[in-house]
Amino acid sequence: MDRAAGVVLGLACGDALGRPVEFRSQGQIAAEYGTLTEMVGHGTWEQPAGTITDDTDQSVCIARSLVECGGFDPADITERFVAWYDSGPFDIGNMTRQSIQALKQGQAWDEAGQQVWEASAEGSNAGNGSVMRCAPLAVAYRDNTDRLAEVSRESSLITHADPRCTYGCAVLNRTVAGYLRDEPNPLASALDQVCSDAPDELVSALAPVADGTEFESLSTSGYVVDSLQTALHDAVFAESAEDAIVTAVNRGGDADTIGAITGAVAGARFGAQDLPERWLSSIDERDELTRLAERLVELEEE
Repeated sequence: MDRAAGVVLGLACGDALGRPVEFRSQGQIAAEYGTLTEMVGHGTWEQPAGTITDDTDQSVCIARSLVECGGFDPADITERFVAWYDSGPFDIGNMTRQSIQALKQGQAWDEAGQQVWEASAEGSNAGNGSVMRCAPLAVAYRDNTDRLAEVSRESSLITHADPRCTYGCAVLNRTVAGYLRDEPNPLASALDQVCSDAPDELVSALAPVADGTEFESLSTSGYVVDSLQTALHDAVFAESAEDAIVTAVNRGGDADTIGAITGAVAGARFGAQDLPERWLSSIDERDELTRLAERLVELEEE
């Protein structure tokens, strides 16, 4: 239970810590904060300290759907994404926006993301907008890895149909589930599960992390392969959840999303008790996130 709560709370902590420095360079963050270790206000998006973004908002949509529907229901998740979009969030990714607009025009949940992907040029067609939100599925389906891989890919299809995104969600969630199950090298197990079908580019980027290779330089772009490589690297090699999230966020770039992905993995690895109370106390959604984690653990397998 502590590790399950760590997944959703870690995601929110990484998201909220990274939000004010999103799009800043590593040098700009260092010049202003030294090392950013505290929740701060203003910055990018001009929000109060502890404010979550679309990363956590969409993961909450998925978690609520899983709990209220008793399992994965992509049509229900889609409705929740649309309602969230209509609420006017201050931050939303381009592919997510375009896909939800297609959904609002009547496209089916498994067609909208595909339509947007096919219309997008290489370089703007494989963002990290689905991997950032998918971790609640790992809690619900932690003991059924085949089904977890399936629902992870389908959850991505709603907005991000590129195989690097769909299989990226599967690898990430299989890794999170492996930490929940106390596996010795869950990333390696995740890659073994999908390597015959997943894009070579994704597997090639993540295999060195699973093999224990530490990188001196990592990209912080919004490209899904870069985001996963950086986030998994920082989560796997960290000595604590705080260390993982601080390292990821202070790299700059897409700091909130890479922080959120790192936080979900590190939360599964170290548990919620390893997340700083000073962070958690600033996040208004803390209590609901904890309750959702408890309910996700209690879900029976489909």
